Amino acid sequence: MVVSQPPPRVLLVEGPNDRHVIWHVLKRARTQVHTPDIIDKGGVGELVSALSGETKAPGREVLGIVLDANNEPGDRWKSVRDRFKKADVVLPEAPERAGVVLPGEPRVGVWLMPDNQSAGQLEDFVTAMIPPNDPVWPLAQGYIGGIPEEHRRFTPAKTSRAELHAWLASREEPGFMGQAVGRGDLDVDGPLCQQFVDWIMTLYGEH
Repeated sequence: MVVSQPPPRVLLVEGPNDRHVIWHVLKRARTQVHTPDIIDKGGVGELVSALSGETKAPGREVLGIVLDANNEPGDRWKSVRDRFKKADVVLPEAPERAGVVLPGEPRVGVWLMPDNQSAGQLEDFVTAMIPPNDPVWPLAQGYIGGIPEEHRRFTPAKTSRAELHAWLASREEPGFMGQAVGRGDLDVDGPLCQQFVDWIMTLYGEH
């Protein structure tokens, strides 16, 4: 029986939406690094729980993780930092604006969606990719904002997600966020997306 070796360069993400968005961003951005294996861990709890073992995987050269800050970036960062500490990896006290990259064996990187500073999630990162002065975006925001409170089936923290999906529904081929990136409906040249691509290139580039 042949036992497969873990991939040497991986990027762990919370779910399929993260994986598809990042894959399409890197494809569109034409990064000069070999795209890592992007692995959907099936949830933030599963991702954080796996960090110690993933860090110590045989042959591991680079380990990157992308996860949502959600409502409490400080709490999310602490949970990641505490888990990495068990693998003898010491993250800074707070996330860095450009994303964390730590040299070592393996090299370790962390990106907290959307921008390493703010509360939020993948959808906020994707929203920043909507082209400037897009005429439909304020209409999508107005539609969601006009839904009476008693008819809303989302929490206030998920308002940005609802607005984004209202905007996506107006596309020629409505679908998932990753598909919108791949079709060119979303702009990969904006400052936040470029900052993320720079983090990927720093983390997975040859040093």
